[in-house]
Amino acid sequence: MTENKHSTWAARRGLCGLALLASLAATGCQVDVAGQTLPSAYWHQDDVQYFAPGPEMKVQREATAQQQYRSEMEAQNARREAGTRLQ
Repeated sequence: MTENKHSTWAARRGLCGLALLASLAATGCQVDVAGQTLPSAYWHQDDVQYFAPGPEMKVQREATAQQQYRSEMEAQNARREAGTRLQ
């Protein structure tokens, strides 16, 4: 009977130890899920990173190209209208 009692204690201790190890291994790590990097459990304790200020608009070159295209199209339309008025 005492031998059986000791083996149950050992089994319970082993299971508790495994559960403790599993819970420690599962927390506090960054994980990648479906392409997203999710933060660790300690994200609020991390140091603040500095990001240098950049352009207000992220696609500035594209916006500049579109504006240039619009101004070219307006100039072409103005020339066409001026040409039709002269005829």
